[in-house]
Amino acid sequence: MNMADNLSVVTKPVVEPVCTVGPDQACKHSLVNTELNEFLYIYEELVRSRFSAITNTLKTLSIYQHELDFVTRAQRIAFDQLHYELPLSLLEDSWISGLNLRALHSYCIFRSFKECVAKASFDQASWRERIALHTSFIHACGYHTVNISSCADGRLQGLLSYILRLVPSDAIYVKSYAGAMFNIEENIADWAHRELERLSGGLPGNEDKNYLKIAVYHYSSSNPAHQGCAAHGSDTKKACKSALGRLNELRAAINNTYGRGAAPDILLIGVDTDIDSIRVHFPDANGDIYSDRYIDSGDIYQKSLGMTQEAARAYIADALSKIESQNGKNQKKEKMATGMRNLVLGLVEANLSQIEFVIQYHAGRYRVIGHNERFICAGESMKELYLRNKYYFAHLNTVEEAAVDLDVGIKIFTNLNIKHGLAIPILVHYHYSSHVPGSRNRTIRRCRRVKAAIEARYSQLYEKGFLNCQIAISDKAGSERCTFIEDETKEAVH
Repeated sequence: MNMADNLSVVTKPVVEPVCTVGPDQACKHSLVNTELNEFLYIYEELVRSRFSAITNTLKTLSIYQHELDFVTRAQRIAFDQLHYELPLSLLEDSWISGLNLRALHSYCIFRSFKECVAKASFDQASWRERIALHTSFIHACGYHTVNISSCADGRLQGLLSYILRLVPSDAIYVKSYAGAMFNIEENIADWAHRELERLSGGLPGNEDKNYLKIAVYHYSSSNPAHQGCAAHGSDTKKACKSALGRLNELRAAINNTYGRGAAPDILLIGVDTDIDSIRVHFPDANGDIYSDRYIDSGDIYQKSLGMTQEAARAYIADALSKIESQNGKNQKKEKMATGMRNLVLGLVEANLSQIEFVIQYHAGRYRVIGHNERFICAGESMKELYLRNKYYFAHLNTVEEAAVDLDVGIKIFTNLNIKHGLAIPILVHYHYSSHVPGSRNRTIRRCRRVKAAIEARYSQLYEKGFLNCQIAISDKAGSERCTFIEDETKEAVH
């Protein structure tokens, strides 16, 4: 079995995709941006190619590890196949004890990720300018900031650029937590910081705009009992209820602390990670969200397929109005504000392109509907790379606080890597600000503390060589991105 293949689990779907391309079915929706989809697919293939070459490269090196000119040959092969050289320390003594393929595999994963980050601006230029939902759209809906807490699951790593078709920016960002169970106190601090910027004139032109908090849970339509959210035992109702509960707790906390009416608007989104369709649970006029009241983009795609753009948009708006007026316990609830309504309509329409992206390039449903991440990123995420199943992200300030998130990640990678003899690569990454004196050195020390804490928590894996940690830092105020600290240490020694 190919090493790249044994990192994934393929589950046969039990339900049909939203649309299947065939002789009598074109699956081409009038509201879909096919040109954008093409550029996103090219980018997806480019990024994946930087990782897919690792396995065959290491297999080739293992063949020549006892040759007299091995180090020279190995570096030539690595540069030809991966476009970077390998650490001499992992090559020079291979004739004695053999290649440390676990360490080499982890190094290549980290280095390939670093290449993706370094080339992100060039790689992403073709599609970033074509995404419709820019910051200006968010502002037009009445929001100066959109803070999204999604599940840490790697299948949601493409949430912004692919699933929601939102351009990442300082005004639109994601922090991921296992099960979307974000930290209330930390989110109050995030909200207060942005509100202070707004009130002090730090967000010019946004003085009258609001803050929006979105929680994103996920589920699997093909295998709901096993491929849903691991943090909630693949229980879709529990995942939805828990995320909504956390949103309501945040609203209550801010209202109780700063006065009624101070709390931000909220929105709840569910993602079917098999096909990337979304359920948008929208609020009523009071800002309250009910889990059973939502609009489903997959259903919208099917029922509006074949309509003109004008007719399809009218259908989406009418479908939203009907759901707002539905009978039952939520009847007579007043309609949401115009800005929120425009946002929901925009997100649903934009997601139709992602549904068709999966139809056109992934046969209507991802082949790997479960986990297929390459590494764990612990600390703060890199906003330069948003792509499905590239990494599992555990947002953390300390290992103790994020123990649940890390444990879920370790459990996932036990099946993905350890089960097949590979180590778990963990990238400990934090941002610093070059505007703040001493920030870089303090961040490096923080990275080292977190790295040591992770190695101590999973000491059995670490001592057996099944856990490899790499430290990296980025400057949020400058151009430095994903600098490996060990690289600097070695340069200083030499």
